[in-house]
Amino acid sequence: MKLHFAPEIEAARGRQSVVALESTLVAHGLPWPGNLEIARELEAAVRATGALPATIAVIDGEAHVGLTAEELEKLAKDGANIPKASSTDLAVHVARKSTAATTVSATANIAARAGIRVFATGGIGGVHRGDTGDVSHDLISLGRTPIAVVSAGAKAILDLPRTLEMLETFGVLVVGYQTSELPAFYTRSSGLALEHRADDATQLADIVREHWLLGGAGILVANPIPEADALDAGTIHSAIETAIADAAKQRITGKKLTPFLLSRLAETTGGKSVAANRALALHDATVAGELAVALQRGERRVGFAIG
Repeated sequence: MKLHFAPEIEAARGRQSVVALESTLVAHGLPWPGNLEIARELEAAVRATGALPATIAVIDGEAHVGLTAEELEKLAKDGANIPKASSTDLAVHVARKSTAATTVSATANIAARAGIRVFATGGIGGVHRGDTGDVSHDLISLGRTPIAVVSAGAKAILDLPRTLEMLETFGVLVVGYQTSELPAFYTRSSGLALEHRADDATQLADIVREHWLLGGAGILVANPIPEADALDAGTIHSAIETAIADAAKQRITGKKLTPFLLSRLAETTGGKSVAANRALALHDATVAGELAVALQRGERRVGFAIG
């Protein structure tokens, strides 16, 4: 797979911290032009920390690490017609020289190959509720890819206790950032205790660095939504139950399930879930930028880089 680096990312390699951003949020997360607005805001949030943003996508069969302003706008405009690529079908899009938006697993794969070790996203996939056996490839990918993913936990529509168990099964280190609980995406608390936490970016960077020096792979940095933007737990729980019931009635499963549930949540909450998603994604981008900068600062201190 050929990697195509945006000019500023190519120029900064080895000299400035870089944070990967997924393109599925841009292509499928919001309708035009809101999707372009949030894409630009996420990149700006990373830049404000002193790091560089690298939004990742597959364009004409090449993995683009960092998008130009024109490429980002085209991806946002054409989003409805652009397929999603996970790490399992990345090869198909590369071989066919097609264009695709990258999911968490594909973004992590490409970022790691490009030498980027920090990735910001809203929420990872996980184990779906019920006995469908539907488990996101995000978990498997994190179990074998050396990258730190900053997110507000897993999406709240999922079975969070089983998702946390599966992360442990796949050997993914989960560290709460300024929290001792797994965040529940739209809310700060899930009631699920985390064994490890870090209270600042330097402390977090030390844990991340040692994990990789010991041969570890993926790390989930569980970063709660800012308190001012969190939704009422009772309200969002009720909305999720309604959305899941609607999906069952319409027999919606597989890749179509998550987009359907998120769309129904937006309807039933009057758009509040979308506003919360936006806020938590921006917060994740900021923390990821701070982590990337702290990692590079620590590598200079000890005299070598993790690579």
